[in-house]
Amino acid sequence: MFNPNDILYEDNHLLVVNKRAGDLVQPDRGTDDALENEIKAFIKVRDHKPYDVFLGVVHRIDRPVSGAVLFAKTSKALVRLNEMIKRGEISKHYWAIVEARPAEEQGSLHHYILRDGKSNRSHAYDTPRKEAKEARLNYEVVAASERYTLLDVELLTGRHHQIRSQLSKIGCPIKGDLKYGAKRSNPNGGISLHSRTLSFTHPVRKEPVTIVAPVPKEDNLWQFFEQNS
Repeated sequence: MFNPNDILYEDNHLLVVNKRAGDLVQPDRGTDDALENEIKAFIKVRDHKPYDVFLGVVHRIDRPVSGAVLFAKTSKALVRLNEMIKRGEISKHYWAIVEARPAEEQGSLHHYILRDGKSNRSHAYDTPRKEAKEARLNYEVVAASERYTLLDVELLTGRHHQIRSQLSKIGCPIKGDLKYGAKRSNPNGGISLHSRTLSFTHPVRKEPVTIVAPVPKEDNLWQFFEQNS
């Protein structure tokens, strides 16, 4: 799962990894097979740590999604980054390969997301509903092939399956995302949604940081879009 070559950025306070589709960010249902634990084990050996390694998850992405995931290596950084998340001070852009081109080349989507825990699915509604949470994003068409369109998505709120449900709502399901209306699955079981860019002010050094995650190198369509974006 974790490969040190997937580290995109690291200093004394932060670590950003380019997650592969199918990998869990945090342990689920008692399993230790997750990036969080594997990175801890790696740091413990690499840095000869005699005690448990601190690693806080700041930026979570779904299991079938690839791309940049942000971790904090110190409690000071974790607290500050969590506050930045709440204030909307961490810019998150995703790339999404969708099965249909949006009616508008760029735009904003505003829905109300209601999560169904039994099916682990979210529904996007045009009007407020009881217990539904407001969801907002901006999108722009970046490139297109004969069958698919690449969107750059700026995520403004962080709701459960937000990008997946909102794009499906406008008739543009993400390639491989059967749960939200895609016609067929991807060979690797993931979906064509990639956490492309994270931009923020370093929580300790106060310097601007921008991380760009390369797309999956084994996927020819991703490679095509990266070269033609």
